[in-house]
Amino acid sequence: MLTTAACSATSPVVPHLSPFPPPPTATTIATVHGPHNSVIPITRRHLLTAISLSVPLFAGNVAGGRGLFQMPPPRLSNEYYLVRAGESEFEGLGIINTNPVAKTSVDSGLSEKGKKQTLRAALELKAMGACASGCWIWPSITQRAYQAAEIISAINGISRSYIVPEYSFLDARGLGAYEGKNLEAVSEVYASDAISTRNKPPPIDDGTPNESISDVFVRVTQLMSILETQYSEETIIIVSPDSDNLTVLQAGLVGLDLRRHSELSFAPGEVRFVDTSIIPTYKQPASAVYKCQNPPICT
Repeated sequence: MLTTAACSATSPVVPHLSPFPPPPTATTIATVHGPHNSVIPITRRHLLTAISLSVPLFAGNVAGGRGLFQMPPPRLSNEYYLVRAGESEFEGLGIINTNPVAKTSVDSGLSEKGKKQTLRAALELKAMGACASGCWIWPSITQRAYQAAEIISAINGISRSYIVPEYSFLDARGLGAYEGKNLEAVSEVYASDAISTRNKPPPIDDGTPNESISDVFVRVTQLMSILETQYSEETIIIVSPDSDNLTVLQAGLVGLDLRRHSELSFAPGEVRFVDTSIIPTYKQPASAVYKCQNPPICT
């Protein structure tokens, strides 16, 4: 009989344990009575070996449970609402500011107009019943987006513990040499986007990224992969500091040519529900291999 209850689970492997006493360096954590009332010590090593033999192996099942996330997806496991944060202080001044170094600064926060826009967005979400049964709020760590998340949680009665800050995948699109220019210059960037998803804004040496639409697409796809793996049958509100993250995400979800993403432009404080009914039917060829060299532009 075991002298400690903790070792009862190891009884099936007791016959395989060595009847000899453990080395002097081993620590005996229990004993078991063997034949002829002999005492067999149980060491930590024995216990760990027994546990490793008794635990089922699930390798591959967890990782491959849902497969890799693809755009457009065959289905979504969760409900999503896309929200652009209200106007920032920089936007109120008509200045492009996309350098991630400044994303948590006060000037990257909501302007007075932006706070009102965000309040309207929060009330709209409440009217839509977005958080009626609870929700998760995923904002960029950028100041205005996180402030918007706090307003949304307060209006919808959601604990701040359900706000999950995102540190990189939802950063505002880096516009390179357009940093500090007038907001109207963004039209030049979109004209370039319409030619190729790989076109990048001119670079700059102040640390501001110069991202193409393809770069943004990779980021938002990685975000969706995390959300679709981490949650199931939940409501998730994605809060972005800019429009491009959301337009590229929406274009990817519905299978729209990414070069046309700007046609889906989000105004500051705008809210949209991701309607799964407009996500294209997922079809695979007879070989069951879905090949898409430039998603979501697939043939």
